[in-house]
Amino acid sequence: MSKLVIVESPAKAKTIKKYLGSGYEVVASMGHVRDLQENRLSVDIKNDFKPKYEIIKGKEKLVQELKSAAEKSESVLLATDPDREGEAISWHLAYLLDLDTALQNRITFNEITKTGITNGMEHPRSIDLDLVNAQQARRILDRLVGYKLSPFLSQKIRRGLSAGRVQSVAVRLVVDREEEIRAFVPEEYWSIDAKLIPKGERKAFAASFYGNADGKIKITNQQQADEILKSLENADFFVSKVKKGSRKKSPAPPFITSTLQQEASRKLGFQARRTMKAAQELYEGVEIEGMGAIGLITYMRTDSLRISEDAIHDATAYIEERWGKKYLPDAPRHFKTKANAQDGHEAIRPSTPSITPEQVKGSLSNDQYRLYKLIWERFIACQMANCLQSTTQADITAGEYLFKASGYTVTFDGFTVLYEEGKDEETEQGGALPVLTQDMPLKKKELAGNQHFTQPPPRYTEASLIKALEENGIGRPSTYAATISTITSREYVVRDGKALHPTELGEVTTQLMRERFPKIVNVKFTAQVEKDLDSVQSGETDWVQTLHNFYSDFEKTLKKAKEDMEGVKIQLKEDETDVICEKCGRNMVIKMGRYGKFLACPGYPECKNVKKLVVENGAECPKCGGKVVVKKTKKGRVFYGCSEYPNCDFVSWDEPTMEKCPRCGKTLLRKKGKTPKLYCVTPDCGYEKLEEQ
Repeated sequence: MSKLVIVESPAKAKTIKKYLGSGYEVVASMGHVRDLQENRLSVDIKNDFKPKYEIIKGKEKLVQELKSAAEKSESVLLATDPDREGEAISWHLAYLLDLDTALQNRITFNEITKTGITNGMEHPRSIDLDLVNAQQARRILDRLVGYKLSPFLSQKIRRGLSAGRVQSVAVRLVVDREEEIRAFVPEEYWSIDAKLIPKGERKAFAASFYGNADGKIKITNQQQADEILKSLENADFFVSKVKKGSRKKSPAPPFITSTLQQEASRKLGFQARRTMKAAQELYEGVEIEGMGAIGLITYMRTDSLRISEDAIHDATAYIEERWGKKYLPDAPRHFKTKANAQDGHEAIRPSTPSITPEQVKGSLSNDQYRLYKLIWERFIACQMANCLQSTTQADITAGEYLFKASGYTVTFDGFTVLYEEGKDEETEQGGALPVLTQDMPLKKKELAGNQHFTQPPPRYTEASLIKALEENGIGRPSTYAATISTITSREYVVRDGKALHPTELGEVTTQLMRERFPKIVNVKFTAQVEKDLDSVQSGETDWVQTLHNFYSDFEKTLKKAKEDMEGVKIQLKEDETDVICEKCGRNMVIKMGRYGKFLACPGYPECKNVKKLVVENGAECPKCGGKVVVKKTKKGRVFYGCSEYPNCDFVSWDEPTMEKCPRCGKTLLRKKGKTPKLYCVTPDCGYEKLEEQ
């Protein structure tokens, strides 16, 4: 008889089997096997929130196969992921397979490598019921909010709406930012910029107006700027002070889940869900030519910055061999984990630092390779020496006024030879300055006043929203991707390039939640709930009491909201269309039904006219001149077709535009990418051009 090891995925099972060898059978549960019953609350509120679980539909056969395999095995080891969800999956499996949760039959792997698996097998433990209860409490809280609050929103705003503890706060953050932008009043200000040339030089450098001997002067209008410019017309410019210095630039710490999602968004253009999909595959194991199945990174759901000494040693050895000892810091770097982090796992790093991205490129998909390269470079860089810079700051006097110039030169590139962290907003940094000395005369090449206006705060991107959620303690590493996916798919928020905009639906829903359920969309309250769940996980707080504390107030609030808003229905402007009902002449409105959106007459029940909702993009079909309509695949991917189908078979993934081909007069299509272009699909035409940004 062999020992049975149960993991979540077939890829992970295949990789682990390779290392365990004979004597072990490794099978996959395909994720969760048991959950709260569908289509009902499935929580007995009066009986201390007792959950009602059932085998997930479609997994009955799999559970039977797992039971059969367990009965034939010498013992069963539960090796699901090392987090709350993984612990809960093991607990549900133990129940279904009739295993004793007190036995040491639970093993975890921080990395799917020989070392990681050997270490996990050598340290079995019993199922951590505190972890399980924290997961149960979160699942029940989310079910209570979803099943109690969603019907209320559907009745008051639009059918099919949903609410959630984390998603509602995420939408509020986006809505609050949009309101800040609308309320923002720009203020005018001016800068005076000079281009100056040192004596004996040809190349000019930039200097900016600062003020005078009394301090900084703020220029608020053109008249003020013109007066200063006039007084500087015949002024002599010279260097009145030079300050030289040096600074160190340290590398960023290795990735945790949130920073990985942020950096992948900035540098790779990945949405959080895409990042986590590729990371999961890299963790579970990929078939590498010449190596077999191997897990390339450590566990990707973590908020800890801890790194094992073995990994630091391997990184140090690689750096010394590749760049030499001067690229190593005086001592290995260790990074301090935030106080509220769970610290259950290491930071995200390559399992084997000596395996470079180029070595495995041929065996990885494009997403896997790009993400592995990002993770590998960030980790290696975090163990490299600082970047050293020489700085120069110069005061330049012109008449009664003062200008300033600053710059730097890199004296040692250090970690930047490999990697530098991306930024949400790139800030301009001064370049190198020429050699400047005290009292050096300068020739004025250019002097100009420039008008500016203060800018509103930027809209959230996926990266900056994840950062805001993390900083405010909303959600956990494993929830960010799902949260953003939910608020966009539910149409509370839409993407415009990288920017996230609230829809009218998102704004109206948030306003209603603010007025009626202030705690649900309160950032501090939601963060406190996360802390309460962490207390359950650490065994400090009873999970049932946590649910009682939340629900007693929530139930009263919901009851009052229903009473106060009885008979009230909020009408959205975005639901109104310019489509005229041919039966009664009213403007038809968009409704949400069981099978999606459709057009209906607002005169119901007097007029019951309904019709299919067709969304036009305003362009002409390049084949027949008909109207182009927007369609979606079953998986939600957008494509374009002709309204005259089936008489016209035009279809395209690329968006038809309003612009016409200068050669043949047909509609041009937009091809997205790093260099977007417009092109003509007419046979034998071949016209294309880069699109202006």
